[in-house]
Amino acid sequence: MAENASLLVELLTEELPPKALRQLGDAFAQGLVAELRAQGFASPDAPYTAYASPRRLAVLVKEVAAQAPDREIVVKGPSVKAGLDADGRPTPALLGFARKQGVAVEALERMQDGKHEVFAYRRSERGARLAEFLTGALEAALKRLPIPKMMRWGAGDAEFVRPVRGFVALHGEAVVPCSVLGLAAGRSTLGHRFLSTGPIELVRADDYEAVLEREGKVIASFERRLERIKQGLAAAAGDAQIAADEALYTEVTALVEWPAVYEGHFDAGFLEVPQECLMLTMRQNQKYFPLVGRDGRLLNRFLLVSNMQVDDPAEIVHGNERVLRARLSDAKFFYDQDRKQPLQSLVPQLAQVVYHNKLGSQLQRVERIEALASAIAGLLNADRSLAARAARLAKADLLTGMVGEFPELQGIMGQYYARHDGEPETVAAAIEAHYRPRFAGDALPGDAVGDSVALADKLDTLIGIWGIGLAPTGDKDPFALRRAALGVLRILVEHELPLDVVELLQAAHRQFPAGTLAEATVGEVHAFMLDRLRSYLRERGFKADEIEAVLAHQPTRIDDLVPRLEAVQRFRALPEADSLAAANKRIRNILKKAEVVERAPKAELMREAAEQALFDTLLSLGPQIENHMQDRRYTEALSTLAGARNAVDRFFDEVMVMTEDAAVRDNRLALLAALDRLMNRVADISRLAA
Repeated sequence: MAENASLLVELLTEELPPKALRQLGDAFAQGLVAELRAQGFASPDAPYTAYASPRRLAVLVKEVAAQAPDREIVVKGPSVKAGLDADGRPTPALLGFARKQGVAVEALERMQDGKHEVFAYRRSERGARLAEFLTGALEAALKRLPIPKMMRWGAGDAEFVRPVRGFVALHGEAVVPCSVLGLAAGRSTLGHRFLSTGPIELVRADDYEAVLEREGKVIASFERRLERIKQGLAAAAGDAQIAADEALYTEVTALVEWPAVYEGHFDAGFLEVPQECLMLTMRQNQKYFPLVGRDGRLLNRFLLVSNMQVDDPAEIVHGNERVLRARLSDAKFFYDQDRKQPLQSLVPQLAQVVYHNKLGSQLQRVERIEALASAIAGLLNADRSLAARAARLAKADLLTGMVGEFPELQGIMGQYYARHDGEPETVAAAIEAHYRPRFAGDALPGDAVGDSVALADKLDTLIGIWGIGLAPTGDKDPFALRRAALGVLRILVEHELPLDVVELLQAAHRQFPAGTLAEATVGEVHAFMLDRLRSYLRERGFKADEIEAVLAHQPTRIDDLVPRLEAVQRFRALPEADSLAAANKRIRNILKKAEVVERAPKAELMREAAEQALFDTLLSLGPQIENHMQDRRYTEALSTLAGARNAVDRFFDEVMVMTEDAAVRDNRLALLAALDRLMNRVADISRLAA
């Protein structure tokens, strides 16, 4: 076995779970490489390549040693003070330590351990051979794989996500004599299930990828397969656009080892069905790639990725077209059947659908959302009757055949069916929009009616689920309360809605029968939303101290936050900002330690010119700042505040606040309290102090 050479490890398996394949491949490679590096077989920056295909996980690590370097091991024992008695003779503690190490006391040495001198035994340990080490390293790497459920196969007790049929371990050109999962290492692997003719003997570890591709018709690299699929799809699509997300590309890459892209067609008559239904069944059930024109409308063409590259793909294409025709026929059947009864007729049936056993039926939920949406629409000067109607119909499509088959289409199908029923377009649009935003970056509702229903739906979820004790814990959030909270915040902030979030929460709370929810629910949900708000604002580019400065007053008008934050950003760029922030922090500390009576400062009690100057500055700037605040001109308010810097600096340079004269002292504290209130009208600028 070569002293330093590439190490190849491959597990040949039955078809692995496609949605987990990429993660499994990366985790397996990272786990094994970490073990090799930890024991010195590979350097900390040793390059490696992870491979993952439907039937294999593999890793190739460069410059792996045949034997780990010898290690010096130091075992620390008792302190010198505890190891020797007053006469310098070994104590039982030291004798026991030496006996445990198998040496005489004289073989021990003294060393410094922090503040104490201790006895220690230093020995050299021979580095393990790769063959001795690899089995344990593989077992450790496999244990750390993110596999929720294991399976057993055959008569053995080996466990893995799928049965493992082969195991390759090559160091350079030599097989590493080891075993894992009941299999002894070898150099033989298998290629493509249909395009390869038999076992492939690997001569050198470094040739793995090239040999497997040439002889086995397998592209082992996940990334290379993904790139080939994307290129093939783009070429086949031509002028059309591919309607697919990255998840579909990734899943299809995990299903094939030798990808080939083919084009199929379906009857244009199916385009009468809403395109969301057709695209969903193509993507979700068949893993096909729908094509849309430049106008965004679905074409009756689709692309498929096959695991078979053949000269004449007609049979493959026709077979897939036949399967898709059956799927689309099912979708058309659901669509036709659903339209035979109006949405309104389904609403009473929601009484038979349990929302939550502590919160009633879906009909009771709809009635709560209806009342709340109407109230919110009134606050927004929107049409209350349209908001109420949209809320009334918002959950009716849950009882349709199409949504029963494809839950992802809830709201979307409601919109189509509402249009078919002759409902106003505003109502139809709001039925779809009330689920928005469904995910990060999703579009928000398009008008005030949509906003009203979306807010009502999310507020009902937040207050109701939280109020019965089902708040999120750790990474568990089964009712998606974090998403609901972020949705409310995004709508309020990005649509600049002049609504008080606490009043909204209270209104949602009132929709539930007395005693249903915990009393502290509104306050707890508000705090939860402010915490989500911090994350949202950081993602928008605001700094943590700017956010804390604005949130210090527990704001309830969420639409006000971004203008205040933008004003704070501009303020801190001013030359006066640092001085005023530091002064405000100093004022806070003084006021915190003193007993301040709420009263206005009096000019007749001012003894120093500096305090009179500060008082005059407050009288001058105060009304200007208040006018700016009333008009939400926060940048102008803080710019005006910057004009107080000289008076503030002079006050602290020349005035002793805590003077012995109680009346003068209290007046100066009142002056500082007034200054503190003025300084913090926009935000708590003391939070900006370094």
